[in-house]
Amino acid sequence: MTYEIQESLVVPVPPAEVYAAVSDVTRTGEWSPQCRRCTWDSDARGVGARFTGDNRTPEREWSTTSEVVADEPGEHFAWSVGPGRVVWGFRLRAVPEGTELTEYTRTTPQLREVFTERYGDRAEEEIAIRQEAARAGIPATLATIREVLTAG
Repeated sequence: MTYEIQESLVVPVPPAEVYAAVSDVTRTGEWSPQCRRCTWDSDARGVGARFTGDNRTPEREWSTTSEVVADEPGEHFAWSVGPGRVVWGFRLRAVPEGTELTEYTRTTPQLREVFTERYGDRAEEEIAIRQEAARAGIPATLATIREVLTAG
């Protein structure tokens, strides 16, 4: 079971400003419903840089290691969790009102393998839980990013 989910909205600020925010992973805790904090693992930035995310839901807490897989200022920022299991990212497009910001996620077949090892017969149920969290979390994240960037 793999999936891809994406949502978009317009943020009334220029793409460079939106990109600066979403590519600064240390700000993720400001707008993510699950990720409480991200820290860079070294001084490296750009494609190949790694960071750790600390996450929390009412049911559990966990950390992830991610690797930046796209770093195109003003256009696209993405990272692979695992790495190789799930890709998350933001695409940006200039529009007259500011920036169309799209957040997306897609799983890979490797996620199913890892979840089958970890959860056995419950693997698909566990993937479905994460899919539903992404389906609810993406629009919430986008709305909060817009709110944070326009509150100034």
